[in-house]
Amino acid sequence: MSKPQLPAPITLAQIQEVVGGTIHGDSQTPVYGLTSLSEANPDALSFIANDKMSKAAAALHVAALLVHRHLPDLAVPQIVVDHPMLAFARVAQAFFVRQPAPRGIAEQVIQGADVRIGTDPSIWPFVTLGDRVTIGNRVTLYPGVFVGSDSTIGDDCVLYPNVVVREGCSLGARVIVHSGTVIGADGFGYVQHQGRHHKIPQLGGVVIEDDVELGANVTVDRATFGRTLIRQGTKVDNLVQIAHNVTVGEHSILVAQVGIAGSTTIGHHVVIGGQAGLADHLTIGDQVMIAAKAGVNRNIGSNQMVGGIPAMPREKALRVQGTIFQLPELKQLVRDLEQRVAALETQLKHSSGRGPRLKAARSKKN
Repeated sequence: MSKPQLPAPITLAQIQEVVGGTIHGDSQTPVYGLTSLSEANPDALSFIANDKMSKAAAALHVAALLVHRHLPDLAVPQIVVDHPMLAFARVAQAFFVRQPAPRGIAEQVIQGADVRIGTDPSIWPFVTLGDRVTIGNRVTLYPGVFVGSDSTIGDDCVLYPNVVVREGCSLGARVIVHSGTVIGADGFGYVQHQGRHHKIPQLGGVVIEDDVELGANVTVDRATFGRTLIRQGTKVDNLVQIAHNVTVGEHSILVAQVGIAGSTTIGHHVVIGGQAGLADHLTIGDQVMIAAKAGVNRNIGSNQMVGGIPAMPREKALRVQGTIFQLPELKQLVRDLEQRVAALETQLKHSSGRGPRLKAARSKKN
């Protein structure tokens, strides 16, 4: 993949207009690209988020740095900002992300009845829009996107190739959905009778609020009744399963391969690590952190950190994990103790058997 590079340079002064902060050094220093601390590039901008990173940057050759404090030992121009990583992201968005021009609506788009499309659309070939679909302004739909009947796509949304939005679903503004994601598939609902599984019709929908981003191959199931809800600002990594009637609160993070069972409610600013699993009908409070691979089978109050299987307070989970690594030694210790106890029991039997014999011998002498 090509490195982020501009045909003409920008200056530190232009960067400061975007990120703020204080310049130390030449404000007209030219910057052509972006780079990480692991790759030297004398024409590029990089960032240092903390003192640990500053040690790694001592021998690095870059054009300029975004830093958390002025580092006089580094002989490169610097912009001091409160949050260098955030500033770096803003520079990338402002100068290095190309905004595609509106393409209009391709001839090969299939549209149902009463479709409404806003201004400046970019709807690529082989997109399918069902009946009564509403598409907002400046929406981009890449090839292979399917939007079912009675669904709504808000302003400035981007749906990458082969995204499926089933009927009766709603996406807010500025939602990004990556390839292969399915929104609104039937929830996993069955009732067993006489040895057979009978399908429960899934009659609800999915609502995704503003500024949500869904990674590749995410599945968000429609509700049995009502709605499955992902609130504003939440970011979902690849291969996450969100079951029917789940609610995910504002500005939460769900890392890859998380699975959330039906009717579980998750608060705001929750972080769930990769491959964690949550059982159904749970309530997870606000600002909870769930470690990777955790198995959550009970409600969790707000502001807690949990991990392990089953999930428990983080400190206890770490102790349990530490004990697991000691299991071979503990197993050997138990064997040794068993042998010692067996030897003591044998010795005690012999001792208790001699006692009555000695007593009988003394009685005969008397």
